[in-house]
Amino acid sequence: MISAYMTMAQSVDDVINSYVTALGGKEKLASIQTLYTESVSVMQNGNEVTIKTWKVNDKLVRREVNFGMGSMTSVITDKEGWNSNPRNNNKFEPMTPEQVQMQQPELDCEGPLVDYKAKGHTAVLEGTEDIEGAKCFKVKLTLKSGRDVTYYIDSKTFYITRMKTKGGGMGGPRGANADAELVVDYSDYRKTPDGYVFPYAFTRVGMGGSTNIEKIEVNKPVDPKLYKAE
Repeated sequence: MISAYMTMAQSVDDVINSYVTALGGKEKLASIQTLYTESVSVMQNGNEVTIKTWKVNDKLVRREVNFGMGSMTSVITDKEGWNSNPRNNNKFEPMTPEQVQMQQPELDCEGPLVDYKAKGHTAVLEGTEDIEGAKCFKVKLTLKSGRDVTYYIDSKTFYITRMKTKGGGMGGPRGANADAELVVDYSDYRKTPDGYVFPYAFTRVGMGGSTNIEKIEVNKPVDPKLYKAE
């Protein structure tokens, strides 16, 4: 009864607008033009993996991963993408068009829920669900590409607690099966000194290990050479 009442009392736009407000508002999020993060993942075997990520809104995502015994890099632009191959002296190899399309949502620095209609996405509120004891609104977003992404938004904080989709991209592993389910839980939301709110920790459910963000920089210049597959 409570779940039904909560759903009736909120429209999908009410929920998304509250989420946007919780992260500082539409204007604040729209001001994110570049984003740089440094993070550390602790794997199930205890090994640490360090990740550096550069984003330029709608233009670039570059991710450099160092796993101790080696490293790999991925570069995604609005038109093309490449992965370095650790088994071939880290030589860059082009992604398939399908892989590039799967990674495209990551180019959106403010996130696909913000101004979703103008981006050609559609959203539906599918009721509520308990995630780790928290009542969450379940919002299904169908991207312009046709891909579905489900967000679980905490009914109290209006932060995203969980994201569920299929395949790689959206924080998923490189080269993931397009039909494999990806579930990511987000936590430790904090406000940066310049007023941006981000989750500083996330876990890929069922895959073990966790990732903690140790550094975030917003709107810092990005070296043009980072666009290149090198």
